[in-house]
Amino acid sequence: VTEHLQWQDYVWVYLFAFAIGLSTTLAEPSLIAVAIKAHEVSAGAIGIWGLRIAVAIGVALGIALGTYRIVTGTPLHYYIIAGYVIVIVQTFFAPKIIVPLAYDSGGVTTSTVTVPLVAALGLGLAETVPGRSPLIDGFGLIAFASLFPMISVMAYAQLSEYKANRDKKRRQQE
Repeated sequence: VTEHLQWQDYVWVYLFAFAIGLSTTLAEPSLIAVAIKAHEVSAGAIGIWGLRIAVAIGVALGIALGTYRIVTGTPLHYYIIAGYVIVIVQTFFAPKIIVPLAYDSGGVTTSTVTVPLVAALGLGLAETVPGRSPLIDGFGLIAFASLFPMISVMAYAQLSEYKANRDKKRRQQE
């Protein structure tokens, strides 16, 4: 009797993909440069580590979700369309100062450190999972690495703004 693998059988792959996404993004030289410049231009309002971690978490979640997509074989365009719908909605609600930076953070993550490792992960996983094609399924991870940082950076800014407004209201009530 041949056992069929389920998506749950790949939990370690998802965790590994998350770790690869997080670590490669934190080491990305172009992201470090952008974070320093954003910190300078915003007069310290945008933290260097805050931005780097927000982008890294976005890439990590995106790559983990992308590996899930490869394992399950669901169409890439469903995820991309849903992701960009989220980005468009967030654009209206996120602080306006962060929106251009969030959009740029998607491109910054696809540079010298992240792309080779993520592409290798996608191609290797697609070749290993039964029924997947490296050409069709393997290259989608880069799209996830570009999309999800936009979502995470805007979410970080939205949470920061919410926290600042909440603290301001508390001080006014005292």
